[in-house]
Amino acid sequence: MLKFLRIKELGKFLTPKNIAVIGASEIEGKVGYTLMRKLLKFEGEIIPINIEKETIFEKKAYHSVLDYPKKIDLAVIAIPSTHVKNVLEECGKKKIKNVIIISAGFSESGNKELENELTEITKKYGINLIGPNCFGVANPYLNLDTTFANRSAKEGDIAFISQSGALWSYIADVSSSDGSLGFSGFVSLGNMADLEFCDFIEYFSKDKKTKKIVLYIERLKDGKRFIKVCKKSKKEIIVIKSGRTKTGSEATLSHTGSLATDYEIYKGAFKQAGVRLESSFLSAFGISNLKIEPKGKKIGIITNAGGAGALVTDHLVEEGYEALPPVDVLGTALAKDYKNAFEDLKDKVDSLIIILTPQSMSQPDELAKEIVKFSKVKPVIAFLLGAESIKKAKSILEKNKIPCITNI
Repeated sequence: MLKFLRIKELGKFLTPKNIAVIGASEIEGKVGYTLMRKLLKFEGEIIPINIEKETIFEKKAYHSVLDYPKKIDLAVIAIPSTHVKNVLEECGKKKIKNVIIISAGFSESGNKELENELTEITKKYGINLIGPNCFGVANPYLNLDTTFANRSAKEGDIAFISQSGALWSYIADVSSSDGSLGFSGFVSLGNMADLEFCDFIEYFSKDKKTKKIVLYIERLKDGKRFIKVCKKSKKEIIVIKSGRTKTGSEATLSHTGSLATDYEIYKGAFKQAGVRLESSFLSAFGISNLKIEPKGKKIGIITNAGGAGALVTDHLVEEGYEALPPVDVLGTALAKDYKNAFEDLKDKVDSLIIILTPQSMSQPDELAKEIVKFSKVKPVIAFLLGAESIKKAKSILEKNKIPCITNI
């Protein structure tokens, strides 16, 4: 079988001239709709790929990447997991060297075999792959945003590389309303079937716009390489690590299929690498330290962001609380999904923590109203992470004297 030479030209993930959106849609609520809507501001060309439509957002659509006559720099896949393998094969035949798979349903849900098949295709065609089960990338300098965060971040000098994409929704929301927090780039790694932290640490270490690199890590694929590339980098590197406790580690397993090993081993690796370890985003971005004081000892957590759930779990366990593994209602969760999770949890815990990151499908105002109802049954602390997107929801909670935290 023919094997293509693997060249890691990662620049085209963040500075492409054109992007194929596979699963592009005009149906509001679909990820393909959000991607197209956000990429309308992109300075390059957008190529919608949809097996049924002829035009999407008034742009000519193609049934396959193979139908597009010119070269494609970057493909973003947002379709059901059962179809991803065939589409990735088409990307290979089209000689697309950089692909992002946003689609979930792989190792994080126990389907490791399907994820391995994707890895084999990347090797076969020499494809650089981010994902699967990731949140995309962003480059504010080019109005490039392939995420489904509610808002886009401002330009700046921080590069953020994360295994949790939904945390970007929170950070981007804060950035969009706070001129002091700007970004040179964002990469969500997801399950890391191919590309991982080291690849993008090397990339951003050479990027002239980047002065500081922030990492959210659940696990490392190659500890020795991580130490080497961090030592080599002349940029400041800050790490936020989840899975510091057993329960927090279990939370990362259901999130990106990552089971974090002994935290002390990671601490040793970070020390050798010369990176700064922080326990929260607040401290990593220089805001403040996290304080949570729920009532009772047994705490339930409902979240639409696995990474945020894992970090809060770690914090609670370290403070002596008995935290149940978080219930991840996923980034597509509506207020009713939180309500269903609350009904399942309410009789098992002393109090509840509700976490929301502002993604395009999120309903913060409706959720705030549901939280008011929850609070009549159990004590609740709300983590509505962000700024402008959660302003009204925060007001609803404050009027009802329900604790609302906007940063972690």
